Amino acid sequence: MYGLIAKLTTHPGKRAELVQILSNSAAKMPGCVSYILAEDPNDENILWITETWDNRQSHDASLELRAVQQAMPQAKPLIANLERIAETRPVWSAQPHA
Repeated sequence: MYGLIAKLTTHPGKRAELVQILSNSAAKMPGCVSYILAEDPNDENILWITETWDNRQSHDASLELRAVQQAMPQAKPLIANLERIAETRPVWSAQPHA
């Protein structure tokens, strides 16, 4: 397994728009186990992304997907700063009960 944690800082007032773009482009990515967008409760311009993949190759291949390629030009103007916080190796995950 392969994981990433990133911190995106949007331009003021653009976080909700970025969430919409990213959530649309991230649907049904092959090899993606989990893709979580989380608003920072203390800063209205920060968005946390936590990704889990079956392997790094699936993550890297996702950057070439049509939906991701189309989202990039829409998302980039909304982002003031991108920080790659951590690369991780997930070892366990709880599955929510329905």
